[in-house]
Amino acid sequence: MPLTGKQRRHLRALGHHLEPVVIVGQSGVTEGVIAAVEQALHDHELIKVKINEGPETRQEAAARIAEGTQAELAQLLGRTALFFKKRKEKSKFEKF
Repeated sequence: MPLTGKQRRHLRALGHHLEPVVIVGQSGVTEGVIAAVEQALHDHELIKVKINEGPETRQEAAARIAEGTQAELAQLLGRTALFFKKRKEKSKFEKF
């Protein structure tokens, strides 16, 4: 289910102070990157990912990560992407 504008705005506000927990290197989005993002999303639900120069554009890399993890891209600002994936149990985001 895609996020509404209001939900996206709320997530951006919550994610403002977060530091990137996964960094995409020069190899681009690999299976290891997707696995690391998947684990971080399971642990935190809302994470930042830093996307460095690689074989694909920032937009393509963010789209591949979102598709590979079934997460929502809340924001892509510069080289930093904000992803959200709600846990099925014990979620901090009950409204979503």
